[in-house]
Amino acid sequence: MSSTNRLKIFNDPIYGFIGIPNELIYNLLEHPYFQRLRRISQMGLSYLVYPGAHHTRFHHALGSMHLMREAISQLRFKKIEITATEEQGLLAAILLHDIGHGPFSHALEGQLVQGVSHEALSLSFMKELNNEMGGRLDMAISIFQGTHPKKFLNQLVSSQLDMDRLDYLKRDSFFTGVTEGNISSQRLLSMLNVAQGELVVEEKGIYSVEKFLMARRFMYWQVYLHKTSLVAELLLTTVIKRAKVLLANGMDLEGSKTLLHFLSKKENSVFATADLNAFSSLDDYDIISALKAWQGTNDNVLSKLSQMLLNRDLPKIKLKNSPISDDKLGEVADKLKECFGLTESELSYFLYHGEVSNRAYNLKSQNINILRKNGKITDVAKASDHLNLKALAKRVTKYYLAYPTVEA
Repeated sequence: MSSTNRLKIFNDPIYGFIGIPNELIYNLLEHPYFQRLRRISQMGLSYLVYPGAHHTRFHHALGSMHLMREAISQLRFKKIEITATEEQGLLAAILLHDIGHGPFSHALEGQLVQGVSHEALSLSFMKELNNEMGGRLDMAISIFQGTHPKKFLNQLVSSQLDMDRLDYLKRDSFFTGVTEGNISSQRLLSMLNVAQGELVVEEKGIYSVEKFLMARRFMYWQVYLHKTSLVAELLLTTVIKRAKVLLANGMDLEGSKTLLHFLSKKENSVFATADLNAFSSLDDYDIISALKAWQGTNDNVLSKLSQMLLNRDLPKIKLKNSPISDDKLGEVADKLKECFGLTESELSYFLYHGEVSNRAYNLKSQNINILRKNGKITDVAKASDHLNLKALAKRVTKYYLAYPTVEA
């Protein structure tokens, strides 16, 4: 790892030039753990719907760090004390907050590494980096874990109005071309303040918060939970499940050593340091190269699934407001078995059903608080005169049914 203090400037399509503030941040950026994020898609398989959505976790991490610097500047202007050590901890924490993501980000969450979230993996990577750097990430780790005594520092990294969300909404909106998600991050940052030790938004910024929450709702149902993105990710997870079954049954499959390591790993086995080292080299390219190899395998199920994903020959999917009936499931299952000659055990690889849900604002956790001119603090849902804002706190659930097109 480089020990130089030479600083770089990145030209970001969202914010323009992003400077690297110090040697620690520079060395984190140059580390192979972080460089791996260049090979991790920010939005999973959303590029199959929005062709421009090829940006990476590397882009997002840099953007989040840039917004954190802006937030620190704004708070200091308002006489909020943030020491140089705390600033460095904030920048390192937000830079590394997503370093634990695996291939295609959320699409394969829990599939390659059982029972370990990307947040837990991020923490493991941060601890490894901290050991390498002689404890210089202690502050960043406490902020990332939410244990720092200054609560507003933790909230800048993880809350319902953190730098992570401010960046990904604006960035994902830009790369998908979905303008409804475009938020005024600068306006929101300029309205941040601290009251009673917690992060708040000044009253004059309430309309910017409303727009932010509405944008979040639009982006989830129009982009993140778009039915085609959803079915593509279901297909990808099914490919992984099939590959695991075949390997467990003794079949040889092509694939990188790293990918085969995780596909062959037993579900109840402990995630060890050796696994973290292996995970540090796992990225989107391992999956894509495996799919290209598997489309020619002797197993018809794995071959067909791989071809479908590579060629974007995706199952058709329907989203409904009520659960799929057993009669409908039985009808589709019979058609699939008849049309494709599937056995009962093979059926689950081609027939998907379940539910997805989202709410734009959570009233019960990490509330967005508005600082009134009289000094009182009020939850944004109560402070707002927007009739739809309280409705955004309600969870919306939709039910899906997906399967390959069958002949009438």
